[in-house]
Amino acid sequence: MRSSNFNLLKKKILSHEAKIAIIGLGYVGLPYACEFVRNGFKVIGIDLDEGKITALKNNESYITDISSEELKEINRSGLISYTSSYSGIDSADVIDICVPTPLSKSKEPDLFFITSAVHNIKQKITKPKLLILTSTTYPGTTREYVVPTIADRHYAIDRDFFAVFSPERIDPANRRYKLSDIPKVVGGVTKLSGELAVLLFRQIIKNVIEVSSADTAEMVKLLENTFRSINIGLVNEMAIISHKLGIDIWEVIDAAKTKPYGFVPFYPGPGIGGHCIPIDPVYLTWRMKLFNYRTRFIELATDINNEMPDYVVNRLAGILNEKGKSIKNSKTFILGVTYKKDVNDLRESSAMPIIENILHRGGKVSYNDPYVKAINENGLNIKSVKLTQNMLASSDCTVILTDHSLYDYDWIVKHAKFIFDTKNGTRGIKSDKIVKL
Repeated sequence: MRSSNFNLLKKKILSHEAKIAIIGLGYVGLPYACEFVRNGFKVIGIDLDEGKITALKNNESYITDISSEELKEINRSGLISYTSSYSGIDSADVIDICVPTPLSKSKEPDLFFITSAVHNIKQKITKPKLLILTSTTYPGTTREYVVPTIADRHYAIDRDFFAVFSPERIDPANRRYKLSDIPKVVGGVTKLSGELAVLLFRQIIKNVIEVSSADTAEMVKLLENTFRSINIGLVNEMAIISHKLGIDIWEVIDAAKTKPYGFVPFYPGPGIGGHCIPIDPVYLTWRMKLFNYRTRFIELATDINNEMPDYVVNRLAGILNEKGKSIKNSKTFILGVTYKKDVNDLRESSAMPIIENILHRGGKVSYNDPYVKAINENGLNIKSVKLTQNMLASSDCTVILTDHSLYDYDWIVKHAKFIFDTKNGTRGIKSDKIVKL
């Protein structure tokens, strides 16, 4: 039976009078906030990082998918406000939690940001709300933690609040698919919760897929990213095998993907990065320990992917050795340090352990990345240097770790002493200077 609060929220959603609170204004939360504004919804953007709030208020975007000019137009609408506190959250009809879910140092799920957000929501809400958990997590989180935490004898699900899990599918720097074009999966803790969330997302996204439960929606996200992790692990191992056999793995993949069925191309690289692929499968591995089940495929792929940075440095040492040099005291010039091309995101980037390993072996490292002016994390404090003819010529080896579209690879090959290309950025260029992964 639909309560009066259900009907009230439904009416507000369909009339676009519902106020949306987005908690976490990062690579997921900010694009969703902007999309709701574009469709006429009022939005409260919440992030505890004062620096982000100041930047947003000054029309300065810090993610590549939302330009500063786009942000300026969003702000001009008068439909969005930004805050670093939860003080205004009670005025919202919908709350979408888009906070990070990292791993702890012991490689276990760290739900601190989710638990903090839910705790603050509980302290503030006094009116009916639709709660959406977007942050990736293990199956059962929404049902087992979010709902019981919010609910009490005065505040019951389906009467006073509604709860769903709906995973993000944002692919940073993907110009082919806009947020509104990517099908949205929704799973309600209850049937009525799912119904409300489907209505909401149909206001901003073309295709909304409802699954039977929040647990199922949580599993959908983990399957998608575990699928990628395992296949990247496979192709990384195939790259190692191909190198040992004297075969070009990139040529192999190009030929294999001409098959019109039964093959999906994945590509090797110096490691995996970003928030999703290195982290999400571990959430499932951790969860299954409670059921005394070992996720063998997932663990094997994770091991292979995690070993790639060391493999890259060992290959680099071997390449330098063939040139009569030791990695110690050699000058390595790295092109690209972000986890994928054309983004400014350093999260879990394989460049960090690669740089650390080279430095640990006594090598000298410089880097250029048009999206990252400086690296200040894990004890590394390095500034990006200009990509110049002299920088390429004076370096003992140039290593391509991220194949940014801005790079002129013909010019780079022309002026570098030699290149170790881990991303096939020099595709189509014939030169004895190039060594590929």
